Amino acid sequence: MTDDLELAEAGGDPSIVAQADKDLPPVVLQVLPALVTGGVERGTVDMAQAILEEGAIAIVASSGGPMVYELQRSGADHVELPLDSKNPWRILSNARKLEELIRLRSVSIVHARSRAPAWSAWLATRRTGRAFVTTFHAPYGLKPPIKRLYNQVMARGDRVICISHFVAEHVQRNYRVDPARLRVIPRGVDLERFDPTRISAERVIQLAQRWRLPDGVPVIMLPGRLTRWKGAELLLAAAARLARDREFLLLLVGSDRNSSLRAELESKAAAFGLGGKFAAVGDCDDMPAAFMLADVVVSASLEPEGFGRVIGEAQAMGRPVVAAAHGGALEQVEDGETGFLFNPGDVESLAVSLRHALDLPAGARAELAERAVAHVRAHFSKRLMCRRTLEVYDELLRG
Repeated sequence: MTDDLELAEAGGDPSIVAQADKDLPPVVLQVLPALVTGGVERGTVDMAQAILEEGAIAIVASSGGPMVYELQRSGADHVELPLDSKNPWRILSNARKLEELIRLRSVSIVHARSRAPAWSAWLATRRTGRAFVTTFHAPYGLKPPIKRLYNQVMARGDRVICISHFVAEHVQRNYRVDPARLRVIPRGVDLERFDPTRISAERVIQLAQRWRLPDGVPVIMLPGRLTRWKGAELLLAAAARLARDREFLLLLVGSDRNSSLRAELESKAAAFGLGGKFAAVGDCDDMPAAFMLADVVVSASLEPEGFGRVIGEAQAMGRPVVAAAHGGALEQVEDGETGFLFNPGDVESLAVSLRHALDLPAGARAELAERAVAHVRAHFSKRLMCRRTLEVYDELLRG
C-alpha cells in the first residue's frame, strides 16, 4: 500500500497493488468507540486518509462524534454503530452488524482500536474469515482478573500493533503474544500541522490575547485533559519552588469538564502562592500556535503513558519538553539532548528539570530545538506511522 520506492528503501514490497488483478480494491474497516478528540481518534482519521491515498477503500465504524465530518470530508465512509457500549448483549449485537457490513462491503481487513469494539470485530472476523488487526494504545490494568480477560481480545489480532516498545513489553509479558504477530508502530505527529515555520504571528498573537497572557513572562504549559493522573497537582507543587525567585505563568491547556478538579487546583495554586501565576484555559483548537507560546511544555503523568502524544508534538514545534521518565516518554525524549526527564512523581526532580529548561541560554535553546525537531521527523512522523501500518495490511493481504 506504500509507494514502490519507499517500500524498497524500507526492505518491503508494494502489495496492496497486488490486489489489482482482482475486481475490487481492498477495503479496510477501522472500529473504535467514538470519534471525539484524542490520540486514538486522530490516528484513525490519519489512517483512513492514508488508505484512500493508496487507492483502497476506507470505512470507519463508531458511535459518532465531532471528527466524523473530518473523516467524511477526506472521502472515507462512516457507519454509526453503538460501539462505545460495554454491555455484553450490545457487543454481540454489534458483532452481527459488523458481520453484515463486512459481507456487504467486501471488507478485507478489520482494524480494532479499543476493547469493546474489538470483541465485536473479533467475532465478526471469525465468522467471515477476514483478517483482524488490533492496536494496543496503553498498558491496560489487570485487576480484577476479569479485566485481564476483557483486555485479552486486543492480543488476538492476526497482527497486534503496539504504539511503543513499552506497550509491546507489557503485551508480551502479560498476554504471551507470539513475536511474529507483534509490530511496534509509534504514533505519528502531523509534521505539516506541527511545523513552527508555518505558524503565523497573527495566530500566536490572537491566542495570547484570548488567554490574556502578560508580555515577556515565561510560560510553562501542561497540555492534555484535566484529570488527576496527568499530574497537574505535582506540577503546581514543583512550580511553587520556582516562584520564590522568578516570574512565570503556569498554563493548563485542554478539556476541563471536571469543574470540581479545576476549582480544587485553583485553590491549591493559591495555597502554594501561585495566585497570579496559574490559569486553566480549557480547550484549544490551535495547539500548534499554543506550543509557540510555551517556553517549556510539561508531561507530568503520574502513571506511565503508552506513548504521550503531546511530547512528540511539542518537540516537533521546537519546544523544550520536561517529561516523567517512564512509559513511552523514555522512547521520545533524549535527556539533555531533545528535552529533560525527571523522576516520576518527584516534586523536587521536576522543579530541577523545569529550572534547566527555563534557564537555557538562547543558543542552547535553539540547538535543542533543532535536535528535537530532527528527532521527531526521523522517528515519529504521521507519514512513517501510516507507511508502517499499510505494510502490516500488505502482509495480511498477501495471505
